[in-house]
Amino acid sequence: MQQEAKTKHEAEDTNPLISLLRISSHLAGQVEIRAALRSVKTEIENLLPIDHLDVCLVDDKGIWNTVYEVGIRTRWSLSRSPVAHSPIRRILHNEIDYMMSGNAMEDPRYVYEGALAQPIIKHQLRSRVNVAMKVLGRTIGALNCSSRTPDLYDEHTLKRVQHIADVLAPYFYSLRATEKAQQSAIVRAEAQAREEGLRQGALELTQVLEQERQRIGMDLHDQTLADLTRIMRDLETAEAPEDTAAVICSIQDCIEDLRRIIDTAVPTLLEMFGFAHALRIHLEKAVGDVDGTSLLVSDDTNGGVDALNPTTRIALFRIAQEAINNAARHAGADQISVNVSLENSEMKITIADNGCGLDKSAAGANTDKVTGGVAHMRTRAKLIAADFKLSQRNGTRVQVRLPLPAGGNPTADKNETREAAQ
Repeated sequence: MQQEAKTKHEAEDTNPLISLLRISSHLAGQVEIRAALRSVKTEIENLLPIDHLDVCLVDDKGIWNTVYEVGIRTRWSLSRSPVAHSPIRRILHNEIDYMMSGNAMEDPRYVYEGALAQPIIKHQLRSRVNVAMKVLGRTIGALNCSSRTPDLYDEHTLKRVQHIADVLAPYFYSLRATEKAQQSAIVRAEAQAREEGLRQGALELTQVLEQERQRIGMDLHDQTLADLTRIMRDLETAEAPEDTAAVICSIQDCIEDLRRIIDTAVPTLLEMFGFAHALRIHLEKAVGDVDGTSLLVSDDTNGGVDALNPTTRIALFRIAQEAINNAARHAGADQISVNVSLENSEMKITIADNGCGLDKSAAGANTDKVTGGVAHMRTRAKLIAADFKLSQRNGTRVQVRLPLPAGGNPTADKNETREAAQ
């Protein structure tokens, strides 16, 4: 009885129909392409000898193909590649239904100039049989079986691989459609998240602008308007020339206050002298005691910030302004540095100080103003798609990383503009 059972089991193992049914059974319930291919590898090996097995699927336009491998891992599955460079491009272009070779390493159909045939040479995949996988008459990819042994496959092998491809095709077509739907859902979710982030950023910026407008209004009301009212009264009572001189001096002070408010609202220094010089002037104004503070502004980009679009440049300037103000007025720093550099297609701006940080104990009564300033810096960075980081170890360090467009060097555009103007 045991001998009969063993004979019956061996007959089932060599029966192609039984193996095909088992392949269908293994595929049931699979939700990922590579896992599905792994699940049927053993059954395929029962039908023909293989050293390498892969499924190559093409996109809807037939331009790109993606390879899923089991067993040997080659560069074919590292990333999608152009169909035009595939050794089986004629199958993927729906020109032929199969290819077979006893030594693909020397077969010009597989190894030709421009072909991605490196895995064939590296792993010595001599015997190859490649069969189109079709759904509703359209080629969706190919099933590819290879062996290091030359002249191993024949017409009988080809038929078996065709039967396997017919079984696999609808399953893999469905799995690929599911994968694309999942990727599309992820892309949509990311787009919605970005849109919501921009919406929140715009809302926060509107709030910041409203606060800025209120601050300017209060400055004008509490200082400039009060000064003008006092000057008007002084003029009404002025009799002696010295009184008139005092009024003129007060008017000059009032004009200076107006200039300060205007410079705060619109960074004219930035427009006139450029990013690095404007920051250096602001640093000196913010510190007050210049002799007792070490100040350093360095630009390793050859004026790259000034070649950015005005909105981005002003946002970076405002971030640096806020960081400098916090260092000088709230952190008690006596060493403040600003550095602008290019790194990995990014512009990096770092504001560092040796102060006591921006926590509640350091900020004292101005805690809300400091934390609000940090929030404003984050918002400005978000709106120009820059990365913002703040660390407080051995002082405070604010770092902004701005991704640059293709080319990575804004000074190139600036030089081209200057040449065109000349």
